[in-house]
Amino acid sequence: MGVGALYVHVPFCARKCRYCDFASKATRTDDPCMDGYLKERIAELDRCQRLGMLGSCKTAYLGGGTPTFLGATRLGTLVSRIRMTCPNLTEFSCEANPDSLTDEVIEALCGAGVTRVSIGVQSLDDEELRALGRIHTANQARTRVQAAIAAGLDVSVDLMCAIPKQTDESWRQTIHEVIALSVGHVSVYPLAIEEGTPFGKRYGDETPPWNDEDVQAQRMECAERLLTGAGLHRYEVASYAREGKQCAHNIAYWTGIPYLGLGPGAASMLDASCYDSARRLYDWLPPRPHEASRMRFSTLDREVEFLSAREAWAEDLMLGMRLTRGVEEERLDAVPDTRDDLLARGLVERDGDRLIPTHDGWLLGNELFAALWDLHQQS
Repeated sequence: MGVGALYVHVPFCARKCRYCDFASKATRTDDPCMDGYLKERIAELDRCQRLGMLGSCKTAYLGGGTPTFLGATRLGTLVSRIRMTCPNLTEFSCEANPDSLTDEVIEALCGAGVTRVSIGVQSLDDEELRALGRIHTANQARTRVQAAIAAGLDVSVDLMCAIPKQTDESWRQTIHEVIALSVGHVSVYPLAIEEGTPFGKRYGDETPPWNDEDVQAQRMECAERLLTGAGLHRYEVASYAREGKQCAHNIAYWTGIPYLGLGPGAASMLDASCYDSARRLYDWLPPRPHEASRMRFSTLDREVEFLSAREAWAEDLMLGMRLTRGVEEERLDAVPDTRDDLLARGLVERDGDRLIPTHDGWLLGNELFAALWDLHQQS
């Protein structure tokens, strides 16, 4: 039995943004390391195919970094090889930045079999983009989104709120403009100031006023109101989609489908049979304990986590609550006190035979997720 989803990490970009703590590095377009990296990933894909890990894979996702920074030829080669090793894909997503999503790259993506692009727009205000350290302009973002739609790709736009220079009005304007572009999917994230990034070094433990929790909540609520009013309905904590345009790959993460991550910075979550195959791929993976039902590991730090059946159950509940459809209530029958507490606190509500997060449960997601994950400690 193979994995249901594949993630391939591309660690290259034109320049690191001031908030970015991803496993990526600024690289020259002519740097030979990109060709070497491509060969490594293709060899890895071939090994996965021989091990029978990718035959049942339904979704693939190229992330980064900036996959489109590879350029049309390299990116087309990688996409084609993923398509070859994953013959049953129903969705193939690729992250893109407006500055590197050229007509040639779009043509290569479409020709090689990508069905969906997730474009890192972040803002449609040039002053805000400069403050973030982005190298594209607002107009560039608009035209590249339009070009991807015209090519027949499903297009998702990533937006960031609670950022420097942003105002309530500029945030509303960005959302209105994105709606006018007629994209099928929008993801909205508050800026997280991470340790070790230029923003983290500048602000330290300080929370700048533009990133205050109340500002984050107000901007997220504003986005929900405007996007929902335009026919894009929230199906996950930070994601909105028109009917039929939800990201199947992201849903796989929240519903316990085994996934494999290739490349530095990629994470995997595997069941027992997939993990045994992965040990033949990576000789540094230790044997799995007999009682472990789920394994997670990262190729960056080589840390491996073994989850018991109880921990896997709690994790499934926690991740399931990221989705607006929530989880079946019967899955909490064994913990009625926790279920009743979440209902009483207004973090979840009943919807037929399911428990779904309320508006407060969405805004106070960390409280809801923590309560469900803590169930793994109960006997």
